[in-house]
Amino acid sequence: MAGRSAAKAVRVRPRHSKVEKRNKGPVKIGIVAIQGDFAAHATMLQDLGAETVEVRTVQDLEGCDGIVLPGGESTTQLQFLKEEGLFDAIRKFSKQGGAIFGTCAGAILLATKVNNPPQESLGLLDMTVLRNGYGRQLASDVFFGPSTLKQEPLEMVFIRGPIIENIGRGIEVLARHEGKPALVEKGNVLAATFHPELTDDTTVHEHFLEMTARREAQRGRAR
Repeated sequence: MAGRSAAKAVRVRPRHSKVEKRNKGPVKIGIVAIQGDFAAHATMLQDLGAETVEVRTVQDLEGCDGIVLPGGESTTQLQFLKEEGLFDAIRKFSKQGGAIFGTCAGAILLATKVNNPPQESLGLLDMTVLRNGYGRQLASDVFFGPSTLKQEPLEMVFIRGPIIENIGRGIEVLARHEGKPALVEKGNVLAATFHPELTDDTTVHEHFLEMTARREAQRGRAR
């Protein structure tokens, strides 16, 4: 990957050695395991104290507190989600307040509108994304930029990343790249146009786990 060797990744000490749900043990994160570096997501989440499970069927979602939609090819993933019934199951999970985190292709799947070319999506985050917005894979690179999550620059690995062209009301921008939102959040949904799982910086995954634990506690009180 162009520029990857030049980037200096720094292991960030987790703010919490173990992320737990109240009285229920570790947070359980389901990682959709179709394409992309789902294993890298799992390793990082496990290092932060979470339990993970690979998700390929609706049954795999049972007991999950959060879901990760990794990178890959969004049209292929969309087809798989529909064929396995996961498309509707993930939408239902989100409607019930479960936390969802999409990276790169996962962010495309979360958007309400997709361009270049248009395609169907889960529509869980009010934003418009442009597929392959940062160019071909050969143009992929590593960048460091400011975020609201920590004082130090956040490492962002882009691999044919989408561009978030527009965001709806109430969406919080946590990080930007070249003036465009690169990490956004609203309610129980988090999306990144880059690959935080390919760095040693655990900041984004820590944030997702904290969000998941918080949302699960709220869901528990509502039951």
